[in-house]
Amino acid sequence: MSDRAGRPTALAEAEVLAGRWRRDGRTIVTSNGSFDLLHVGHVRYLQEAAAQGDCLIVGLNSDASVRANKGPARPIVPEAQRAEMLLALRCVDAVVVFDAPTPLAFLRAVRPHVHVNGAEYGADCVEAPLLAEWGARLHLVPRIEGLSSSALLERAARAAAGS
Repeated sequence: MSDRAGRPTALAEAEVLAGRWRRDGRTIVTSNGSFDLLHVGHVRYLQEAAAQGDCLIVGLNSDASVRANKGPARPIVPEAQRAEMLLALRCVDAVVVFDAPTPLAFLRAVRPHVHVNGAEYGADCVEAPLLAEWGARLHLVPRIEGLSSSALLERAARAAAGS
């Protein structure tokens, strides 16, 4: 089970937790990402995700996974701190850190009713075939232009260069 002190939930624990919630008739929602340099775009995205059901479990890319996906200079914020920040949000019920390049093992374990993804990944995203196996719904959230960790890093670099 998730620890509100900010510690992530192990995958096996998340599987048990999701099973309990499912038996209680609760709608389980998942989302995933790096959530490096948490910003208002992330908060709005996660709030919309949480609104799709009763319980939100966030799959968080590990530091190694972020480096593999975004390059050796990322993440800026270590996974333990990113998990703690996500768990501080009222809309997040649990966080599971995963090392894989995709969230497929996380999704297979939790088996959400709804998975939320950024619209930029589209309805044919890597998760779609797996979600279809058990009839989960994919909900896409439009990106808010200019609100991304990469955009924030670029602005910070320009500001630093100008000072």
